[in-house]
Amino acid sequence: MDGAVAVAAVAAAVVLCLHLPAVARGQLQVGFYNTSCPNAESLVRQAVASAFANDSGIAAGLIRLHFHDCFVRGCDASALLTSANNTAERDAPPNNPSLHGFQVIDAAKAAVEQSCPQTVSCADIVAFAARDSINLTGNLPYQVPSGRRDGNVSLDTEANSNLPAPTFNASQLVASFAAKNLTDEEMVILSGAHTVGRSFCTSFLARIYNGSTPIVDSGLSAGYATLLRALCPSNANSSTPTTTVIDPSTPAVLDNNYYKLLPLNLGLFFSDNQLRVNSTLNASVNSFAANETLWKEKFVAAMVKMGNIQVLTGTQGQIRLNCSIVNNGSSSLGIQQMTVPNSYSGATASLDDEIATS
Repeated sequence: MDGAVAVAAVAAAVVLCLHLPAVARGQLQVGFYNTSCPNAESLVRQAVASAFANDSGIAAGLIRLHFHDCFVRGCDASALLTSANNTAERDAPPNNPSLHGFQVIDAAKAAVEQSCPQTVSCADIVAFAARDSINLTGNLPYQVPSGRRDGNVSLDTEANSNLPAPTFNASQLVASFAAKNLTDEEMVILSGAHTVGRSFCTSFLARIYNGSTPIVDSGLSAGYATLLRALCPSNANSSTPTTTVIDPSTPAVLDNNYYKLLPLNLGLFFSDNQLRVNSTLNASVNSFAANETLWKEKFVAAMVKMGNIQVLTGTQGQIRLNCSIVNNGSSSLGIQQMTVPNSYSGATASLDDEIATS
């Protein structure tokens, strides 16, 4: 199937998904800002494209940021909040130091605020940025329902308990996604995002070392383990800056290569290999390895569904003025607050971006 036909097939599937009643999608809707801020999505797209031009790896970071946001308290931009005592979601081990893309969201928010003050939520900007990153890396345009509101709470303990770990077995992975109303197949589909991005050593260290002794974990190629040990010392920790690509063949392209690598024992994480050793999950792996168009079609639908997890809409939550800080008087849980001025022209938080995406 040629590229044009493949994209058309994906677009048709997305249209079917988006024709669901608004209530079925948590009251989100495509074109939510058509009247209130008609250039919102284009401004976000420009911010993402600008960052991508300087660092193509930012796309994987923005996709992962959306995932990590939605899996904790729903898609409410709680992953963006900072805490005075370092107890926000972004401070939790699954996110620190690996989660990044914050500066891109801040830049997009500043542009949107300048055009349409106090109108577009940070949660929607994160969803738009993930979509734009998927298009840049996979040539996969699709529409994102919007209308999310921003949450006021962000806790590191909730990130620890809700985000699936790279050490999870098949049962734990299935349970983690089921808790978010995502099916076994959708878990395998979304895992395909590992076809882009990088990982710190700590996420796979136990697969190549037992303490300081070199090992080769079951389901890991001996040659691949040797390469990974050449990169990562046995005493690597969260402060070790070394990273490696998750997909060693096409690390900057959103494709189905991830699924082709698993039978070759080239899945980087223990959790990746679990998709292969579980017969039910492996059936989906084989299906997507054989048919990239099918995977992309289902990946878009799964991303749209994930973007609807526990969303705040209507008068719930708030429209944050600075994505890393709740508006003044909104929280008493140690999250930093920002006073809402009478006239706001946009602001960006002075935050350092992390370097890796997984």
